[in-house]
Amino acid sequence: MSTEIPEQYDVVVVGGGGAGMFCAFTAANRGKSVLLLEHNERVGKKIEISGGGRCNFTNINATAENYLSGNSDFCKSALARYTPWDFIALVEKHGIAYHEKKLGQQFCDGSSRQIIAMLMEECAEAGVRTLCNSSVQEVEKQERFLIHTSRGTFTSDALVVATGGLSFAKLGASDIGYRIARKFGINVTTLHPGLVPLTFRPQEQSFFEPLAGVSLPVRVTHGGKSFEEAMLFTHRGVSGPAILQISSFWKEGDALTFDLLPERADSENFTSSLRGGSSAFQILSRAWPRRFAESWCTKNAPEKPLAQCTKSEIESLTSSLHGWQASFAGTEGYPKAEVTLGGVETGELSSKTMESRKVPGLYFIGEVVDVTGWLGGYNFQWAWASAHACGRAI
Repeated sequence: MSTEIPEQYDVVVVGGGGAGMFCAFTAANRGKSVLLLEHNERVGKKIEISGGGRCNFTNINATAENYLSGNSDFCKSALARYTPWDFIALVEKHGIAYHEKKLGQQFCDGSSRQIIAMLMEECAEAGVRTLCNSSVQEVEKQERFLIHTSRGTFTSDALVVATGGLSFAKLGASDIGYRIARKFGINVTTLHPGLVPLTFRPQEQSFFEPLAGVSLPVRVTHGGKSFEEAMLFTHRGVSGPAILQISSFWKEGDALTFDLLPERADSENFTSSLRGGSSAFQILSRAWPRRFAESWCTKNAPEKPLAQCTKSEIESLTSSLHGWQASFAGTEGYPKAEVTLGGVETGELSSKTMESRKVPGLYFIGEVVDVTGWLGGYNFQWAWASAHACGRAI
């Protein structure tokens, strides 16, 4: 290694995403000297593309129930001490206009760059030094941490790992956070793509491919979890909010159950209409996009007029509409995943401070930890809450 004399800081934060920036200014506001390292050419690249460019920065309904983890209680402490309303207060302090889109999701009226600018401004005001184009090459711990990077070597009393997960490799995602954990003997759980589109099986290609671009509201259920949102057919399978949500609970080989008419599940009038003289296609094409009605009815509905169907045939059709089962081959993987499921094992960390139980002064926050939120602002809220807990504790 180089013989240069390392620059000294109280805290070095690795990763200039939402969690990293938030933790950096939180610690700096408490009088700590803080260096924020980002390996991309600028901070906040994942924030930039979030929410279709408008950043779904929190969800006012966030509770521990909205997160997947090996320990469902782990996130409770941090979430209780930094709430969605606390982050909204910060957004309002900076004069950023926002709105609730649906289901508690909060979006910028303008651009996600406003959130990045807000975090950068908070870092600057707190005296954080931010160093971009700085890739971590190796981390050691002697009396203090030694962080060897492409921009030099730095030393600190505390090291915060806020490096995110494996999703969005095109934005510079890497496994450095997991490698740092393993180097210090800290367990990392099995990792999987989460909030990710599913791909159809080859034998289903003739059904799915012609539907690319079609979207319809569904209620999808698996493993005791249900989500009622839109499903979008793609050239390779299915996507859309309902699919992204359930994908975090899905495992290869599992079938998903779809209610294709979630708003009409208890409608006697609709069931009665199925006993009328029309064909299933004539009725369902009024409720669904025509292309989907045609494909689904060809495969699942009686060919004869429904007036000629027996009671059991009508019941079977109704059951299929509200309990259609479909299996999928796999997922689109990390390139299309919104998040990484799994991460640094929660049993290795203090839920109050995010500090390693094995290595004093070493902290892990945000997506690199085995806490994964649902779609809809929950992962940002975990980033802010875990960063706040860490920044206040260092």
